[in-house]
Amino acid sequence: MNLPAAESPSSSRFFVGLAAGAGIVLLALAGFVLLGRGTGGAKGGSEAAQLPFGAAEQAYAAQIRFSSLQLSQATNMLHQQFTYVVGSVTNGGTRPVRALEVTVEFHDLIQQVVLRDTVRVFPPAAGPLAPGQERAFQMTFEAVPSSWNQQPPSIRVSGLDLQ
Repeated sequence: MNLPAAESPSSSRFFVGLAAGAGIVLLALAGFVLLGRGTGGAKGGSEAAQLPFGAAEQAYAAQIRFSSLQLSQATNMLHQQFTYVVGSVTNGGTRPVRALEVTVEFHDLIQQVVLRDTVRVFPPAAGPLAPGQERAFQMTFEAVPSSWNQQPPSIRVSGLDLQ
């Protein structure tokens, strides 16, 4: 009579460890996707109330400069494509900027807008952008249309919270 062989303790520990590792990787991936959505992109502009952009803010917008724009793309394990715009923003004015909102437009080969989005450039927790200060930023966009011309998008200030 053959009795089923009992699993060895090391074999069952291996499978428990493997399952725990897979769970941690899935949680990390889910956190990355959720974090990416919270830092800008297709849903970034609609999550918070729009910043003011009256006459004073419009006049001050000319003091905000964007530089060193770089683009990259990545695809996650779920085959979702993300486009990242990285650069620097400089406050060339005399007032601290508590929050900055921009409208970003991606264009096609004949310069038609294929994606327009409103994004907060830096979170409130980052603190104000002081006069003369430069700060790095990253904006994340999901599903930029394939007709995009692969050139940096246009960025214009569309909201400011000044001190």
